[in-house]
Amino acid sequence: MGYYLADGIYPKWSTIVQTIRDPHSQQKKYFAMKQESCRKDVERAFGVLQSRFAIIAGPSRFWRKEVLHDIMTTCIILHNMIIEDERDLNAPIQDAVEAPTPTIEMVIDENLRFEQFLARHKKIKDKNVHFELRNALIEHLWEQRNNFEN
Repeated sequence: MGYYLADGIYPKWSTIVQTIRDPHSQQKKYFAMKQESCRKDVERAFGVLQSRFAIIAGPSRFWRKEVLHDIMTTCIILHNMIIEDERDLNAPIQDAVEAPTPTIEMVIDENLRFEQFLARHKKIKDKNVHFELRNALIEHLWEQRNNFEN
C-alpha cells in the first residue's frame, strides 16, 4: 500500500506519513527534515500540474489506481512537452489531431465493490500501521544517511 507525505492536520492513518512535531533524537530530526523537504517539493510540483490540467484538480477517489497513474503520467509528459515547446518560439505551429474516444469500463457488481471499499477503508485507518510505517521510514533514512557518510 502506498503512502502520502502530509503535515499534522491529517489523521494518523496507515497511508499518511506525518512529520514529527518536536523531534528529540537525531534520527527523528533527520526524518522530519527529509519528510518536510520532500512534502514541499511534491506540493509545489503538484500545484503546477493542478493549475495547468483541470482533471488533476477534480475528485479521484473511485478511479482505479492504474487510471490515476496514466492520468498523472500523461499530465507530466504534456507539461514537459509544453515547457519544451515554449522554449522554441520559432517552431512551426502544427494542426491538432483528433484523439479516439476512450473506452470506459463499467462495474457490474456494486455490492462487491462497496464491500472491498469498506475493507480497504478499515485497513487504511489503522493507527498501528501508521506508526510502524513511520518508524520503518525513520530507520531506513537513517541507514541511508549512515551509508552515504561512510
